[in-house]
Amino acid sequence: MKILYASSEALPFIASGGLADVAGSLPKALRNKKIACRVVVPYYSTIPEEMKQKCRFLKSFNVSLAWREQYCGVYTANIDGVVYYLLDNEYYFSRGRLYGEFDDGERFAFFSKAVLELIRQVDFVPDIIHCNDWQTGLVPIFLNALYRGEERYRFIKTVFTIHNIQYQGQFPYFFYDDVLGLPKEYKRIVDYNGGVNVLKGAMQEADRITTVSESYAREITTAEYAYGLENFINDNSFKLRGIVNGLDIKHYNPREDMAITKTFSEKTLADKEINKKALCESFSIPYEEGVPVIAMVTRLVAPKGMDTVLSSFEELMNRNVKFILLGSGDEHYENFFRDMQKKYPDKVGVFIGFSPKTAKAVYAGADIFLMPSLSEPCGLAQLVALRYGTIPIVHEAGGLRDTVKDYTTEGGNGFSFKDTDKGALLWAMDNAVATYHKKDEWKKLQIGAMTADYSWNKSADKYIEVYKEI
Repeated sequence: MKILYASSEALPFIASGGLADVAGSLPKALRNKKIACRVVVPYYSTIPEEMKQKCRFLKSFNVSLAWREQYCGVYTANIDGVVYYLLDNEYYFSRGRLYGEFDDGERFAFFSKAVLELIRQVDFVPDIIHCNDWQTGLVPIFLNALYRGEERYRFIKTVFTIHNIQYQGQFPYFFYDDVLGLPKEYKRIVDYNGGVNVLKGAMQEADRITTVSESYAREITTAEYAYGLENFINDNSFKLRGIVNGLDIKHYNPREDMAITKTFSEKTLADKEINKKALCESFSIPYEEGVPVIAMVTRLVAPKGMDTVLSSFEELMNRNVKFILLGSGDEHYENFFRDMQKKYPDKVGVFIGFSPKTAKAVYAGADIFLMPSLSEPCGLAQLVALRYGTIPIVHEAGGLRDTVKDYTTEGGNGFSFKDTDKGALLWAMDNAVATYHKKDEWKKLQIGAMTADYSWNKSADKYIEVYKEI
């Protein structure tokens, strides 16, 4: 079986979020299971130079996009046994950022078309193209509309994974003719509220649809979570399946992680305390033995549960705890945490921004990890926290529900709450802090967290099942 994994970002080349982690990890897991999987991503100008040096130019070809004829260069690299194709066009991908440009629709329409044209140019004809989010959602549409008549494309199937249904690729109606250049009969496939909706069309045309957790697959069939697409999802529910994301356990490994102050394992948990001391020092708050450090690594936006945190924060500060935040986002949330840092200088440490190394330090040094997201398709941070023996408190939503079970239940590995008011969060917080002070129980909880299997092994098997179904 041969898989071409198409993504708008992938580690180790380029990343802006969790999609890159998945695209960097799942193909490796598939390769380990003897599945021939190759990855195709844009060749962004912002790819680090050290990674560009690992690439070699392969060839170039032209891509037609409605009335346009655009150059496409192909670079290739072999990283950890996975072949990558990186598609180059300076006009589209020589930007300062991955997304948020005025012509994102055209940029990723070009990429989707180039993915299909690539199959003519290389010695790899996949059985399945695995597409991810709206940026590659046009692949199954272009494939069915324009390529099925050619022998090499005749039997190719498509899988489309929704990582976050909030982002749908919606564009004005003129985008259909001016950019896509598709036959008229396909207008109904992408038509939505008088415009074009790429995600809707991808769901319609793909052979299978997956999401990144079982709970999220159920949630997006409802109006509360589907952002207007619940009817289309329910119409296509027969091909929908939720598969929880795994974790790159090689990259996130406290036993060998040189980015943290002191490596440690479930057998050397005393060394985790060394990381806690270093974390407190780096955030300019005093370390106190026996006082739990609660941490967040997050975007400061409402869907991440920030309003619940704000409403409960002053009461949280009445507890004997420390609080550390790493993140950025909406200005009023940033200002709130800056103000709390000034008001509680011995208890609150804040870094507005993001640094991968600092994030690792937080995961390694904190005792409790707070993740109160209102909606979370899968979530990665809670898995990383568990891997580093930092016990999560989560709101029961999406993948958080699937990966963190409350400690009060059998086999629980963290703490959770159902409602989104401050009372629910503080209740879970008090349970966690009380358990922290029961040292034997807490150590047992940490050991269970650090020794559980968060790898891609089981999830890769489930993807293989999906591939074999079609």
